[in-house]
Amino acid sequence: MSLPKTLAEDVARNLVMVARLIDEDPEQAYAYARIALRLASRVAAVREAAGFAAYATQKYAEALAEFRAARRMTGSVELWPVMADCERGLGRPERAMAMAGEPEVQKLDKAGQVEMRLVAAGARRDMGQIDAAIVTLQSPELASNSVQPWTPRLRYAYADALLEAGREDEAREWFGKAMEADKDGATDASDRLAELDGVEFVDALSDDGADDVAGLAGLTGEAAESRETARDDDREDGEDGPVDGSVTGQ
Repeated sequence: MSLPKTLAEDVARNLVMVARLIDEDPEQAYAYARIALRLASRVAAVREAAGFAAYATQKYAEALAEFRAARRMTGSVELWPVMADCERGLGRPERAMAMAGEPEVQKLDKAGQVEMRLVAAGARRDMGQIDAAIVTLQSPELASNSVQPWTPRLRYAYADALLEAGREDEAREWFGKAMEADKDGATDASDRLAELDGVEFVDALSDDGADDVAGLAGLTGEAAESRETARDDDREDGEDGPVDGSVTGQ
């Protein structure tokens, strides 16, 4: 609203593209953010968007500068957790830990406080303090049966920390809890749980084509080996058609 109408529309279009692309194509989102920043660097929303675009492309120093600028303009503390995470990205976990103890944290809403807890636990892990990271994540929000937007990530982070500490049984339990809460697939908890249970994922598109997968799906052990031996014999006799690794008819 502080910009002339035509300029405001141009800036808004670029910010919309940042929002649309930041997850799928962060580099392109960053390019749009730079355009918006060039057009309206004195608008807090633009500085914030530029910060998130830089953060998504791991330009942590630039992201931190933009977040600080946005905070100066608005006086809001909501960017505090991501600012602390930028410090981690810059290899300064001790600064992230210091920020976790600042009064600004108490001004955050519940989601912000959980995010700050996740960042603090990550900083502990960066410093090799895995047990302290586990304790940091233990909270009423973790213990609650209520599923909130932050629940899958909080449970996932706890499970991952437990696994790093060698507490595999507990990690399996919490990956399961994370999966139950993760209706939108925000984490790969289901894959991590499957790995712990010994499930192996194979590439369905083998060199012999998709028909091999279908044909071998029900065969194990000696039966599969016998079929493969037969196919090798057929190839030697020239009866198996082209063997060039291509897959047709898909």
